[in-house]
Amino acid sequence: MGLFSNLFKGKEKVVKKVEKKASKPKKKHNQHIATRKGEIGEHKIDVQLSQFPKEYKYLNDLMIENKKAKSKYSQIDHLLITPYGIFVIETKNYQGTIYGGKDRKTWSVNGKFKMMNPFIQNYGHIEALKNITEKKFHSTFISVVSFTKRSTFKIDEVDLRKISSDQLLVYDIELSDFINRKINVLKLQHEEPVLTSVEMESLFQKYKSENIEDKLIRESHVNSLKAQKKEPPVTKNEKSDATCSICKKVVSEKVKTYCLSNKKFAGKVYCYDHQRQTKVY
Repeated sequence: MGLFSNLFKGKEKVVKKVEKKASKPKKKHNQHIATRKGEIGEHKIDVQLSQFPKEYKYLNDLMIENKKAKSKYSQIDHLLITPYGIFVIETKNYQGTIYGGKDRKTWSVNGKFKMMNPFIQNYGHIEALKNITEKKFHSTFISVVSFTKRSTFKIDEVDLRKISSDQLLVYDIELSDFINRKINVLKLQHEEPVLTSVEMESLFQKYKSENIEDKLIRESHVNSLKAQKKEPPVTKNEKSDATCSICKKVVSEKVKTYCLSNKKFAGKVYCYDHQRQTKVY
């Protein structure tokens, strides 16, 4: 722990007011991170981002209003303001093979566990940031999604791994390398920095001032996200009168067609969870 505390000294971070009153704020802060993503994974990111030049501005665990989100808020894992772009970083702590694509609404882990496309999720975060950012800076946002090295990418589009893209898919251990390489590319594209030191400081202070620190609001937001992680809702184009034979949950037309066309289900319809759990002989 001594090593981590030395690394983070002097670095400005978003800190909850409620934690300032606590007797052991550092411990509670670490516990909050562990609940949200995984303590070790977050420290990996913190260490890398804390080693960028001092003139860069770094915030983590930033929550701002987002009227278009179901919870009405966006929680941004990490934000790095540099002279050549604003990096919005979404971190994932999954283990296994990650299947997905830029235009897919949902991705999966090992082809089973579903999650929202993290780039769509991060797009929402960026749109929320744009609402409190001057329009002239809107083109400077760069979306980065970081997964633990315990995962393996099986993604449709290879350009998500190309440094020329403004949407980057990386492993956590290579995050700082990708950011540095991206900044070098942007330096070649722009003769002068797109953000001055004064503008960087102004944005930094603006984002800090917009941060939601209320503990109850944060807990409500987390609970809302947990509820959304359940099986994706049936869309208007997928509405069906079919229900799971076990739990009676309404399933989409696609699920109904799949089950009825699969002999092992013997003419019955099952939701995604019970397709895996049900053994039909």
